[in-house]
Amino acid sequence: QVQLVQSGGGLVQAGGSLRLSCAASETIFSINAMGWFRQAPGKQRELVATITARDTTSPNYADSVKGRFTISRDNAKNTMYLQMNSLKPEDTAVYLCAAGPTWAFTVPAASGLISWGQGTQVTVSS
Repeated sequence: QVQLVQSGGGLVQAGGSLRLSCAASETIFSINAMGWFRQAPGKQRELVATITARDTTSPNYADSVKGRFTISRDNAKNTMYLQMNSLKPEDTAVYLCAAGPTWAFTVPAASGLISWGQGTQVTVSS
């Protein structure tokens, strides 16, 4: 599987911004989908955003982050990004970048088919 290395994250005050990066060990041109999950203590893993090779201009977002987060991918740099603006305390979580088949992102039993980054802590204070 492709290796994913994350960077970014940290501590930010509510209303602030952070940018997460996810660099792949190989070309992402042929990867159908990449995205970001997040998991907070005591909560189930949540799919935050996805972007596909088929239509990079129409990414998908969880309702909780629509209008605030922007996902993008740069195939030339083999890197995916998550720009997070207007951050809220409820955004606090470990964020995980992911890559794999599009269908696997919404099927929990298929999580083993997804390549995962190491995780990045995002903490938003009030």
